[in-house]
Amino acid sequence: MTAYVNRGAPHVAAVDQCARWRRTVRNMLLALAVLGGTMSGASAQTRTDHGSSDVYAAPGIGIVWAIERGVSEADAIVVIRIAADPAIYPWLAVRGVNPFTNGEVMWSQPTAAEPGVDVRIPRARFADHPKTEIGLYATQDGARAGAARLTVFYLGVPDTTPEFVDHAKLEASLTERMARARAAKARP
Repeated sequence: MTAYVNRGAPHVAAVDQCARWRRTVRNMLLALAVLGGTMSGASAQTRTDHGSSDVYAAPGIGIVWAIERGVSEADAIVVIRIAADPAIYPWLAVRGVNPFTNGEVMWSQPTAAEPGVDVRIPRARFADHPKTEIGLYATQDGARAGAARLTVFYLGVPDTTPEFVDHAKLEASLTERMARARAAKARP
């Protein structure tokens, strides 16, 4: 007489154990997703936008870029004009970031938003810190802590940025393009 060996029993136990493990992992991932969703709700007011051209406009903010040419390329200055509604974004700061080393430099320390804040940066400095982040803050404490309500970032100086030799023409261009951008954003 031959003895019957049930070779399926260990396999069934392993399958059951694997199924229990999968349910446990699934439940843990579900719990993490729910927890992450509630945590992201707390920071839902934080927004990041990619500014892709020399003019950016959104409710409460306008950003316009221009380049003031110098005698040589080393003398060229990048001008970023930022017009923020102080009721929405009363504080702003501008920093340059090296995306490879994460090194940072403050182009503009946190400052109270005014009808127009000009940040002037030597063009050559963009070689070491090509990413520009314009942080807009709800409070002075938020600005000091770096907790921006809106961050508009650029990867380098926008290709469409106009260049001027004449300072008066640069000013006129910045003023006119800012007015057009803000008016276009105000239309429904």
